[in-house]
Amino acid sequence: MSDRYAVFGNPVAHSKSPLIHSIFAQQSGQNMSYEAILAPLDGFAAAVQAFICSGGRGANVTVPFKEEAFRLATRLSERAAQAEAVNTLVLNGTEIAGDNTDGAGLVSDIQGNLGFSMAGKRILLMGAGGAARGVILPILAASPANLTIANRTREKVEALRAHFSGIEASSYAALTGRQFNLVINATSSGLSGDLPPLPAGIFADSALAYDMMYGRETPFMSFAKQQGASVADGLGMLVEQAAEAFFIWRGVRPRTAPVIAQLRG
Repeated sequence: MSDRYAVFGNPVAHSKSPLIHSIFAQQSGQNMSYEAILAPLDGFAAAVQAFICSGGRGANVTVPFKEEAFRLATRLSERAAQAEAVNTLVLNGTEIAGDNTDGAGLVSDIQGNLGFSMAGKRILLMGAGGAARGVILPILAASPANLTIANRTREKVEALRAHFSGIEASSYAALTGRQFNLVINATSSGLSGDLPPLPAGIFADSALAYDMMYGRETPFMSFAKQQGASVADGLGMLVEQAAEAFFIWRGVRPRTAPVIAQLRG
C-alpha cells in the first residue's frame, strides 16, 4: 500500500499539487500517492477525519481552509502559529500537526531560484491578509534592512505591526518618495485586474517585483516593467512550498528546478 497524501480545497480541481508531488515522488523513489479532495465548505474537519481513517498520512490545505486547518491542528510549528494559518498537515494517529510552508517557499524561490538575496534589502510587502501574514516570519529571518507592509485598510496592517516585531506599517500614500529593492504583491488585485495604488518611483535600481499569483502577467507586473524593475510570478513559490511540505512528510529534499521548468513548459 502506498502512503496516502492529498490536497484539500474548494475549489481544488485546478490544483497543480498532485502533479508536483507525483514528480517529487518519482524523483526520490517514494512509495506514495497524492490526490485532490474537494471538501464541502462546511465540512473540512469531517473530510480530514475521513481521510485519516482511510490511512491518510499528510495533507496540503488551500483556499479557503487554511485558517480552519490552523484551528483543527493539535500541534503547531512556530511559523504556523505566527501566521495563524496552516497549509501542511502531518497526520499521525490522533495528532494533527500543522505547519505553514508558504513563506519558506517564497524565500527559497526568490533567493535560490531567482538569485536575489534579501539580506540588507529594503522590502515592501503589499497586503495584510492571510497570504501576507504567512510569509512575514520567513522574510524577517532572511535579515532584510527593513520590511514595510502596505495595505488599503490601515487597521489590518496596524494589527500585523502589533503582532510581528520588526515590521513597519504604511499606507500606500505614505510610500511616495520612498524606494525599495524588493516589492512583493500578496494581494488578490491580479484576480480582478486591479493595480495596488503604488506611487511611481517606488522601485530602486535593480529592484525585483514579485507577484504571488502565477499563470498571467498581472497589472502589478506590467507596472513594474514600465518602472524598470525585474519581474517574477509565484509559480516558483508554489513548487518550493510543496517541496518544503514534501520534506516535512518524507525527510527528502526534492529537486525543484526541473519541476518549475516542466510547469512553465
